Amino acid sequence: MSVQFADIEQAALRLRGVANATPLHTSRTVNALTGASVFFKCENFQRVGAFKFRGAYNALSQFTPEQRKRGVLTYSSGNHAQAIALAGQLLDIPRLIVMPQDAPPVKLAATRGYGAEVILYDKHKQTRETLAESLAQERGMTVIPPYDHPHIVAGQGTAALELCRAQDVDVVLAPCGGGGLLSGTALAAKGVLGRVRVVGVEPALADDATRSFRTGRLCSVHNPDTIADGARTPSLGALTFELVRRHVDDMVTVTEKQIVDGMLFLWQRMKLVVEPTGALAFAALHSGVLKFPGQRVGVLLSGGNADFSALKHLL
Repeated sequence: MSVQFADIEQAALRLRGVANATPLHTSRTVNALTGASVFFKCENFQRVGAFKFRGAYNALSQFTPEQRKRGVLTYSSGNHAQAIALAGQLLDIPRLIVMPQDAPPVKLAATRGYGAEVILYDKHKQTRETLAESLAQERGMTVIPPYDHPHIVAGQGTAALELCRAQDVDVVLAPCGGGGLLSGTALAAKGVLGRVRVVGVEPALADDATRSFRTGRLCSVHNPDTIADGARTPSLGALTFELVRRHVDDMVTVTEKQIVDGMLFLWQRMKLVVEPTGALAFAALHSGVLKFPGQRVGVLLSGGNADFSALKHLL
């Protein structure tokens, strides 16, 4: 099952009045530094502090009565976990979340705070997918993965839908982990604006999507040690790989230092609290990895759940 622009439009209708219509921010300083007109789509102001709420609610709102009764199971290092936990709470659906033992404490606490049951696992000894599948069969729950699901992709695409309907841009930059946001962004942006370019950005230490995009083969990286915990996915999914290949125009990577520098700039100069993954797209622009002089650039800031206890050494 693939995803079409119409699916994103339908997702937007389901999310109306539930998800936040997040603001667009601009900065004269950023425009002067980059030579472009930059528009930040601030998903750090979304419910649960990240775009993930969009896909989670879109997916769970389409459950059958029987699925709602049995519950949902997912696996995530943080933002998707929180999103499923809150969406399930709003829709009165039991939810079980499989999270790694080293998940950011702020995200673990928030997931439990939304009333979800959490099971921790050692990512060096077992895979989350295997554990989740076993638990799902045992409990009869429906698995909603973090990114490789058509309803998730369609929901995530509503962020770019809002961006491109509010502002005509020449290019949209989006972070890439498992490819759900990037896939949805490409479909939405091109559905609204047609000729717009879409570029994905991921950490150099987790460059599986970039290599997959360049080679046409699905590549993976095992437990990438990047500060951008939302991009520690081993690979694109089967669905998102095909969507990225078909609709995304380019992929680039940024170093850990470039991620931190971009994140701190957003904190200090724009007063926007973003997490490392949330700063990925801007890091490519801020560092000069990507240059768009004289163009209008949309930048997706995907989330703001920064784990200050883990990041304090960077300051």
